[in-house]
Formats: sequence, C-alpha cells, structure tokens
Amino acid sequence: MTISGDATKGGSHWFVGAVWDGTDDQAPRFLKEGVWENGYEDRYLDLVKAVQVGDRIAIKSSYTRKHDLPFDNREQTVSVMAIKAVGNITENLGDGRRLRVNWAQQQLDSPRKWYFFTHRRTIWRVMPGEWMADALIAFTFDGTPQDLGKFQNAPYWRERFGTVATAEHRFQWTRFYEAVADKLLSFRHDRDKLVTAIHTIAGRVDALDYLQDHFIDGTTGPLKDICPFTALGVFNRGITDANRKAIAKELAEFLGVKEPVPETFEGIPLLNNQRSWLFGYEKNRQPNDIEALWDVFAAALQFAGADDPDVRDAFVKAFDDATAGRGAAWNLTFGLYWIRPWVFAPLDARSREYLKKKLSIEIGRNGHKHLPSAADYLGLLESMEIRFTEELFPVHSFPEFSLAAWRYTSPGPDTKPPAPGPNTPDDVTDADEEAETPDVPLQPYSVDNIMADGCFLDRAELDRLLERLRTKKNLILQGPPGTGKTWLAKRLGFALMGQRDESRMKVLQFHPNMSYEDFVRGWRPTGEGKLALVDGPLMEMVKAAGKTPAARHVVVIEEINRGNPAQIFGEVLTLMEADKRTPDEAIELCHRRAEGERVFIPDNVYIIGTMNVADRSLALVDFALRRRFAFVDLEPRLGPPWRKWVTGRCGVDAGLL
Repeated sequence: MTISGDATKGGSHWFVGAVWDGTDDQAPRFLKEGVWENGYEDRYLDLVKAVQVGDRIAIKSSYTRKHDLPFDNREQTVSVMAIKAVGNITENLGDGRRLRVNWAQQQLDSPRKWYFFTHRRTIWRVMPGEWMADALIAFTFDGTPQDLGKFQNAPYWRERFGTVATAEHRFQWTRFYEAVADKLLSFRHDRDKLVTAIHTIAGRVDALDYLQDHFIDGTTGPLKDICPFTALGVFNRGITDANRKAIAKELAEFLGVKEPVPETFEGIPLLNNQRSWLFGYEKNRQPNDIEALWDVFAAALQFAGADDPDVRDAFVKAFDDATAGRGAAWNLTFGLYWIRPWVFAPLDARSREYLKKKLSIEIGRNGHKHLPSAADYLGLLESMEIRFTEELFPVHSFPEFSLAAWRYTSPGPDTKPPAPGPNTPDDVTDADEEAETPDVPLQPYSVDNIMADGCFLDRAELDRLLERLRTKKNLILQGPPGTGKTWLAKRLGFALMGQRDESRMKVLQFHPNMSYEDFVRGWRPTGEGKLALVDGPLMEMVKAAGKTPAARHVVVIEEINRGNPAQIFGEVLTLMEADKRTPDEAIELCHRRAEGERVFIPDNVYIIGTMNVADRSLALVDFALRRRFAFVDLEPRLGPPWRKWVTGRCGVDAGLL
C-alpha cells in the first residue's frame, strides 16, 4: 500500500513503536481508533510535539535475526525492521502523547521487512536527502523494493555482509568472541564450575598465576568467584599470542564453543597484567560488585539484540551500577566490546586518544568518579554509528575503529601515565588500565593497495607519479573537482612511506587568510597574555623528520592555490628544492628561536599539493613555486577499472554503469 505524494521530498517521516512498558502490541488498537500514542509520560514528548499535520508515519518493530534471510549473512546477526502499518498525520493534540492518524489499510500479519538501516528508539524521525533515508522512505511509503546489494556494500555493513569474497572480510575473530559470550551467560548461576575450569586451565597453561585472591581474614588463595569480563580477560591480557590462543582454545572447549580460535588478535584491547580483574580483592570489594558485572553482561547481550526502551533502561542502570564498583572503570568498555564488537566501542587509552585527536569526538564523563555514565557511553555509540555511515569517515565500524586506534600514533608527546596496580586507591580512576600496548606491526602500503582501494589510474601511471615525487620531492595533482586529487594524494604519501602511518603525514588546506605564521612559524598569544613563538605544521614535520631520518614524512596541502603560496612559504620556498635538502643550504627564518638558528628541510620530507583548475577566481601560481613542484593532470576515469570496482565493491548493476 502506498501513501500519495513523493515520499523523498520535504517533510518528516516518523517510524514509531507500538509496544512499551511490557504491554502487548498496541498496533491493532491504533489502527482501529485512528491514533498513535506515546506510552511514556517522561520521554519523547518534544519529538511527538514536533510532528506536523501531513507528515507520514509508520509503525515499526526492530529486532535482529541470524537465519532465514534473503541474502548471505555469513552467520552474522542482522538488524531487521518490520513495517506494520503506514499513514498520514491528521492532528497533533500537542500534549506529546497522542496523534490522530489516517492509517492506510495494511495487513498486520504480513509486515514488510527492511534490513540494515534501523533504529532502536521508540520514535525515529527520518528526513529525506540522504540515500539511505530516501531508500527507507520509498520502501515504506511507496512500496519500492529495498536494494539489498547497495546496503550490504555500504561502508558500515561491508565488512560483515559485503558481496566480496569472505576471505577479504576482516574481523572474523568477532564470531568467536560473540560465541564465547553467549556460552558464558549460562554460567551466571553456576560460577563454581566456571571458576574451577579456569583454575584447571591455569594448571596446564602459563600466564594465569594471577588468579589469587586476598580474603577478608587476611589469607590468600585461589579466586573463588569471577565475573564474565574477567573470565574473558584470561586470554585478553598482555601475554604472548601463543598463550592467548592456548587459553582461548581450552576455555572454548570447556564452554562448548564451535567457532575457531582467532589466528590474530590485532586491534583487540587488552587488560593490564597488574589489573586484570574488573573487581577488587575480596578484602576491598563490596558484596555485590561481581553480581553487578554479571548484571551488565546480561543486559548488554540483551540490549545488543533488542529494540526495546525497557531493555535500554536495564542496561543503563546495570552499566552505572557496575562502574561504581572497584576495578571496572574503563575496563568495562573493553569487556562490552569483546562480547558484542559490532555494537559496543572500547575506550582504552589508544581509543580515547584516537577519538580526541583524530576523530575530534569528545567523551562525556558525567558518571562515577569522572568516568562516562551509561548515557554518555550510549550517546557516544549513537554518534559514532551515524558517522560510520559516511563514505569519507576514517572508520566505519567499532572493530575498524579499534584497529585504527591501535595503529594510531599521535604526533604529540607521549603523556601516558603509569598503569595502576590491583590495589590502586579508589580516587585514582582516570589512569589507563589496559596492558602495556604491544608493538604495532607494520601495515604495509604500496601501489597494489592504491589500486585495491579503488584508484582507476593504471599501475604504470601510479609508478610514474611516485617516481616524480621521489625525485622532485614536491608534487602537485591538478584537475577539475571530483577527480580524486586529495584521495590520491594521501595514498601516494602512504605508498611513498611504504606503510600506512598517519603520524608521519600532515594534511591541511590553504585558504586566502592563510599566512606564513600559520604554516611555518609565528608569534601567538598565550593564556597569560604574552606572546609565544609557535611552529606551524611545516616546521613540526621538519622536526619530526629530523628525529627519524630513515622514515619518510609527507605534508599534503589541499587547494594549494587558494592562498598566496609565495607569501605562505616565505623563505622556505628556497629550501624546498630537491638539491637544497642539506644542512649546507640551511638559512635563517624570519622568526628565529635563537641567534644564529639556521633551518633546512630534510631529504625525507615530501610535499604533495592539490589544485582545482576549475576555480578561475584564484591567483595564478608564480613561476618560483611552479619550478619546485612536479605537476600532474588528473581527469575523470570511467573506464573498465572503474566499472569493475564499483560493481564488485558496491554491488551496482553493470548495465546501469
């Protein structure tokens, strides 16, 4: 049944639930009475008041499913939303509770099922304008079939459901962790057996001698009780991979898990070896501390698979109760990530740094002892999930986020405080609690990776670009908008380095107000009302390159001709030439830190600029700059490589292309 009008133009579209507070499904009554009601007196009121006469509305029910799906889900859990009824708003009573609706005739016993792009809240306002929203609106109100291939291959779902070969899917370890979590839940009320099994494993595998408790009577001995996250932590600590695999295998056999033990643990946060419990010693902990951790464990598993405000509320309470206990703190987010990696984010120190410095996302900290509350944590997850759907966002899922954070090296100084021990006082809660971070393995990057990422230049052209960059040291990619100049510039930089290392790349954009002081070095006001001499991004990179001469460093400048390059570079322009990259050619900057300070650009600093030739309002780039850069023209490439990539990676029909 369709609702008249173009569903993708103008107005709000409301997707609402019909079950609340444990009631039966209210949809039949709503259709009969021509209404929709908000079942809560203290939530969603402002949203309901915002509904306008003429807006479209649909009754939905969201849940998850693993089987009987119209596509290959590879045994992964899929979000599903059933559309039960659709209609038009005829009156808003203004109380935040009740709407009058002209419901279209639709059979409730055969709801239409929509996949992937769903929402947990009782009321979801969908505005047209984005392709996913437009597709959902057209599906719901116009009866348009869902293009499953397009959604399967969208960034947020590609790793789990994309149509590329299974071998190309990363994060296959997630299935093992989820299976272990499911089995652990059955031991919530039979923990003696679980503890005994773990101590038995400790007798056969090294690295588990830390499971000794300090009792109230002053004695010590084997741990007698355990929470599910600490149980998972026995193979998620700073120990060798061989021991991790051995412990994981033994625990999986005891639990009856059939999924294979992961071959690699890349990007999975670890507990600190000196703080591997999420609760304190018996002499320090409260009687309910371990039970509270089981509560949040069970609530998290239910929350991950349900669209129910009451389930959400239960998780919120359990989370806040658990973080009040001794030892949970940030570690609780590790545990939540382990049990449902596609739903929860870990907030280990690397992840928090990556959020702040790379993604510019702040973490709310309104909970116990300046930690995130459940509301802060869930708000963060929802914000990140929205960004994950953006094609150009650096990461597109929580596993990808965790892996990127693990590989991320901040260009700033390392200010990580020492990790606390098991008996750290309760007032020390902001310290990092994960294990000493293991060395991040090299992530190689080459021309092959550029092509696999979707570059439509042929190999010979890419090799030529890299060779020109190596010899000239400075390269400009110029062309009309949409030819992938910035996209290619970054990847050429990584290929030049031979690895993907963002700590050795700075990306900035020139604009008409950009100055020498912004880019090279200048005086800046301080909070004390004084002036300080501050290095710009170029000098920061020069210093970093000087400390690591064996590593290549890259500065990417977008829209290099939007500013005044000669003014912005200043005397540094002379130092950029490939044959002047030595101390013998060093010169004094106009802003010196000390008398006689001389500066040169090291041989391992490379500059890649982009230039939009379609913008004729910009100043011409002068000859002095032009002779120091190699210039390469980029044009749209819509040939066979483009068609093959878009068909294979995005599921778009070849005939349409």
